[in-house]
Amino acid sequence: MQGHIFIQEAPEQLDVDNLRTHLQTEGCGAIVSFIGITRGQDGGEEVLRLEFDAWQDKLSETLHGLAEQAISKFGLRSVAMAHRTGSVGPGEDIVAIHVASPHRKEAFEGCSWLIDELKRQAPLWKKEVKPSGATWKAGLG
Repeated sequence: MQGHIFIQEAPEQLDVDNLRTHLQTEGCGAIVSFIGITRGQDGGEEVLRLEFDAWQDKLSETLHGLAEQAISKFGLRSVAMAHRTGSVGPGEDIVAIHVASPHRKEAFEGCSWLIDELKRQAPLWKKEVKPSGATWKAGLG
């Protein structure tokens, strides 16, 4: 199945509303979105920011490949995804995924699958910065 894909790397700011405008929705009855934000604390300790580092040469390619798989697996018509890199403060958007599908069940399943696989496969690394110091976290979870 052929579908429309839009991928964005966002080093400065992530505009989730603008990202959604890149979906193609003809023949669709559902749009499902996931927006991940930075938590202000972890384990009861304040988080000042997260710092994301990416393998720039592979990030877009990996996200595009995941979108292709989701389109095929769930019958999605369109996928728009973006992920921040660099420093992201509490409450700021980290990742956005929008999917359009003829039916809601497939849209929900596809969006859920995409965030799970992005966290597993995307060439991104996360450093958590707290008042007590900075720690590189295993995975994006």
